[in-house]
Amino acid sequence: MDDQGCPRCKTTKYRNPSLKLMVNVCGHTLCENCVEMLFVRGSGNCVQCETPLRKSNFRVQLFEDPTVDKEVEIRKKVLKIYNKRDFDFPSLREYNDYLELVEDVVSNLTNNIDVENTKLQMETYQRENRDLIQKNKVKLTREQEEVEELLLLEQQGNEQRRLELLQEEKRQLQAKRKNKQALLDELEHSQLPATMLLAQHKVRAAKLETQIEQQKQAVKPASLFSTGINMRQTVSLQPPPKIEEVLYQYKPVHVETYGPPVPELELLSRLGYLNHVRAAMPQDTAGGYTSALACHRAIQDAFSGLFPLKR
Repeated sequence: MDDQGCPRCKTTKYRNPSLKLMVNVCGHTLCENCVEMLFVRGSGNCVQCETPLRKSNFRVQLFEDPTVDKEVEIRKKVLKIYNKRDFDFPSLREYNDYLELVEDVVSNLTNNIDVENTKLQMETYQRENRDLIQKNKVKLTREQEEVEELLLLEQQGNEQRRLELLQEEKRQLQAKRKNKQALLDELEHSQLPATMLLAQHKVRAAKLETQIEQQKQAVKPASLFSTGINMRQTVSLQPPPKIEEVLYQYKPVHVETYGPPVPELELLSRLGYLNHVRAAMPQDTAGGYTSALACHRAIQDAFSGLFPLKR
């Protein structure tokens, strides 16, 4: 974060935490003040790559790496042209090849690789698939509108439930206050003993709490997810089809160390290797560390390479 700064005025985020960095289609960064100074007439060249730019195309840098902002903007433009869906292809393989083609286009434009031929390829594709692009664009817009409508309905339902809960809590609070005030009035005017009045008050309070719990449980829950799926919709829980495949068999890795064989970990104590090794402290053993493990690794290093290589 400290290295982020304007390449023209050299102001950095470290010296000015409120520095607002802007990025354009070329992917190079300028601070907001430099953009206002250099593009006062509405257009100009990039300070770093001399690419002709327009002031209106500058936007706030969202990512620490401006190349990511560049890729995001390029991807938006590319996907407006390459907007085919999986059901537009006869097979999954062709759809995956199409996705790879889209990623190649985005990568070339982002990294300035064969830009002219890539743009020519996009223009050719757009010209040959104009009708399908427009059809998918309309379909996508319709789907977005449906999702936004569902989100709006869900938001309105949540707001309505919130207001109902507030009103219910207000009524419950008023009922509790009335019950408390009734107890005070009875204690002041009634001829009955105070213990009997308190017992009657406890019974009324318990009944009131029971009514409150019943009303809380009677609150109508949400019926739809934001995706439009009914919360009470039954879902098939059939197991997926089994794929017959050969199970993996582990084969121990044999490493040639060109040295004498290393004793097994369990035999180190019996062979006397641990006699002069510091015992592990209790706090060391929390992660599974043992003195034998460290000694075993040291012996492996010491024994490796003691024999000459065989030629």
